[in-house]
Amino acid sequence: MFQRLYDRTMSLASHRHAMRVLAVISFAESSFFPIPPDAMLIPMVLAHRDRAWAMAAVCTIASVLGGILGYVIGYFLFEAVGRPILDFYGYQDAFQRFADAYNEWGLWIILIKGLTPIPYKLVTIASGVAHFDPTVFILASIATRGARFFLVAALLRRFGPPIRTFVEKNLTAVATAALLLIVGGFVAVKYLF
Repeated sequence: MFQRLYDRTMSLASHRHAMRVLAVISFAESSFFPIPPDAMLIPMVLAHRDRAWAMAAVCTIASVLGGILGYVIGYFLFEAVGRPILDFYGYQDAFQRFADAYNEWGLWIILIKGLTPIPYKLVTIASGVAHFDPTVFILASIATRGARFFLVAALLRRFGPPIRTFVEKNLTAVATAALLLIVGGFVAVKYLF
C-alpha cells in the first residue's frame, strides 16, 4: 500500500501542475486543510533537487497568504467560520487555552508554532481572534514558515540521494513515522494547549 502511494506521489511530484498543487496545499493548510505541505514538498524536492529553492518559496508565499486568510477568519468570521473549523477538528478546549496564552505570548507563539508540526491554522485563526498586530503576524509568519520550508528544502537538496534511498528502503517505517508526526501534532494541540 505505501509503495503504491509513494510511487504515485513521486510521479505527481514531476507533474507539470505540481507547483500549483503545492501552492494550493500550502495555502489551504494555513487556514483549514489538515495535511501539511511537507507531504508534497518533500517528494517534489527529492524528484527535482535543482528546484528546491523555488519550491520552498512557493510553500512560504502560499502558506503566508493562507495564514492571512486564517487571520481574517479569526478576526471577522470566527463565529461563522472559525468556530465550526475548530469544532470539526475538536480544538474547542485547546483553542481557549491557546487564546489565553496568546494574549501574553503572541509573537513567540507564532515564531515557535510556525516551525512545528502543530497545525498552523490554529495559530492563524487565533491571531485574528486575538486581534494580534497584523504586520507583526505577517512578518513572523514569513520568518517561521520560510525557515521551516527552506530548511527542509536545503536538507533535501544537500542530502537528497541518501535520504531518497533510505526512504525507499524503509518506506513503511518512514510513512508510519510521518503519519505519527501529523497525528501527534493534532494530539498535542488537543491535550497540551
